[in-house]
Parts: sequence; structure tokens; C-alpha cells
Amino acid sequence: MILVAGSANLDFVIRTPRIPAPGETVLGREFRTFPGGKGANQAVACARAGAAATEMLLALGDDPFAAPIEASLAAAGVRTHVVRPPGVPTGTAFISVSDAGENAIAVAPGANGSLRPGDLPPLDGCTHLLMQLETPVESVTAWARAARTAGVTVVLNAAPARPLATELLALLDVLVVNRAELAAIAGADGEVDECLGRVGVPWVVATLGARGCRARCGRERVGHDGFAVAAVDTTAAGDTFCGVLVAELSRAAPAPDALRRANAAAALACTQAGAQSSIPTRAAIDTFLRRAG
Repeated sequence: MILVAGSANLDFVIRTPRIPAPGETVLGREFRTFPGGKGANQAVACARAGAAATEMLLALGDDPFAAPIEASLAAAGVRTHVVRPPGVPTGTAFISVSDAGENAIAVAPGANGSLRPGDLPPLDGCTHLLMQLETPVESVTAWARAARTAGVTVVLNAAPARPLATELLALLDVLVVNRAELAAIAGADGEVDECLGRVGVPWVVATLGARGCRARCGRERVGHDGFAVAAVDTTAAGDTFCGVLVAELSRAAPAPDALRRANAAAALACTQAGAQSSIPTRAAIDTFLRRAG
């Protein structure tokens, strides 16, 4: 079983011709809401795209914004452990998606900021703990320490980007970052391989958008090119990658196979609108990979 401990938001999404520049107003078109949040997206990806038994620790408000998030997680087969801090609203994200499929996101954490170290459920039967940085870092560190003590593989998607304490890095088995996050943690903005070597975590995986991914798995260097797709919305592509990667690692898949499958899932997520609504099924990934050869 995979336990995801992290954020859950309701996303407010508007389609715009381009991402607004500072001080600029851009007239958009359609507006929709979608269940989102890095933690919840990754839990859905583990369960739906990865077909792995998945549970999630999350915090929600006692408000109407919580209902679509809970319904989406339930539909994906994710068992939830919900914390409801009194008087604190569900987290929200405000997202502008351009015609080119790129996005700009602002997050109001709400209840996500209320998750505490003691909220972690029992780890019995858990093989992997997957976390992000949209919840308090002191809680993330405490959860990682508890998982390490229990013999659970600790995976962190270090997003949004920030420098990480040596204490937290030392508790990780797998670190997943994008190019900017890798530079922030490595303390350098050199070549990807150079930065991967600067981070003292057994596995470090860098997602590179349309260029695919590059990883250092122990002493082995592994990369995979991106898959060409017609991008509609890149929201949750990175989260889909993380969820599928961890699902494959829970099956002891070889690193090249796990990275290829995670890349394919992320590419497919870019072809649909929304966060959790864009995450493909395992069967869809199988079909995509067969056609890709």
C-alpha cells in the first residue's frame, strides 16, 4: 500500500489566450472548477494510473469546496484519512491556462497548513510514503522520520521549490523535482547531471517537461525522452509522473521501465483539461505505450 500525505485543493481554472504578465488583465473564456492539490493529484495518479492500493492523509475545511475533492478521491479508489481543523477553509488554487497549455498557479493553502506531525496514520502494510511541500515542512520531516523508522520507502516531490534542510534530505530514499527545484536544492544551476550528483539522496529524479526526465538511481544514470503529444493543459502532469513512478517502484519495476511509464502517464495528462480529471487510467497508458513502440 502507498500512503500519500499532502495537500488537497479545489482548483478554479480560467482559459486565457496567454498567461497574464504582472499588472496585465487578460480576458479569458471558459471557467471551471476541478479537484486538485499536489497530494490529492498524486494519490489519484497512484490509484488510477498506477493501479496501486493507495491511502491519503489530507486536511479539508467543513465547507462545500471539500465535497468535490472527496468524491474524486473516492472515485479513484483512494482511502482517505481526513483532518478537519475547525474554522479553516479547504485549500484553493487559482489557475490561468493558456492556449499553449502552459499554466500559472496561485495557491491559498487553507486547511493544508493545519496538518501536524501527529496526524500521520499507522503505517502498517505501507511500502511507500509519498509527500510534497504544500504542507508544513516540519510535518513532512516528522512523517519522513516515522516512515524511515518503520522501514517504509520515503519519497518526496519537493514542490513548490525551496531549499531543504540536510535533516530532511537524509531521511529520503527518492527525491522528485523539476529543473528549477533541482537547482534550488543542489545550490547550483549547472547541467542536470551535475546537479543530480550534488544531492545526497539515493534516487534523484528530475522532470524536464516535454524533454522527458533524467535520474540518478544510486550510481546509475537513467534518462527518458518525452513523448510528443498535443498539449491542452499541463496542470498535474508532474503530479501524474510522481504517482505513477511510485506505483511502479512499489512493484519493484526496474528504473528505466518505471521512468518510461511515468513519462507516458504525464504526457497523457497534458492532453486533457484539469488536474485529477486529466489523469489517465492504467489501461490508457498501456495502449499509449503499445502505440509508441
